[in-house]
Amino acid sequence: MRGRKRRRIRSAEPEFHHNVYVVLLSKAALKDRSILQRNPERDPSKPAVYVGMTGLPVDHRFQNHKNGYKAARLVRKYGVRLMPELYAHLNPMPFEAATEMEKDLAEDLRNEGYTVAGGT
Repeated sequence: MRGRKRRRIRSAEPEFHHNVYVVLLSKAALKDRSILQRNPERDPSKPAVYVGMTGLPVDHRFQNHKNGYKAARLVRKYGVRLMPELYAHLNPMPFEAATEMEKDLAEDLRNEGYTVAGGT
C-alpha cells in the first residue's frame, strides 16, 4: 500500500456553498434616483437593502464590496452591515438555486415594503 495514491471520489451531490445575502444600506441611499425608481411602492418606515448572491462566505463578500473588489456601487458607497436575520435561514445552496433565490428574495422584500437594490 505504500506509495499508492488514493483517488478522490467526486460526489454526485451538488456542492452547497452558494449563499444569498442582504446588506443594510444607509439612509443616504434613499437619495439615489436609481433606487427610488425601482421601488415606487416602498414603505418609508422600512430600510433600503441590497440583495446579492455569492460562492464566498457572506462576510468576505461584504468586505469585498466595501473594499471595492467586484463591488456593487451602492454597497460600496452606502453599505452599513449584513442583515442575516433576512437570509441566514436560506443558506447554503447550489449555484442554480442561489441564482433564483436572489431574485425571489429581492421580490419578497420589495413586496414587504423594503427599498431593494440588486437581486438581479
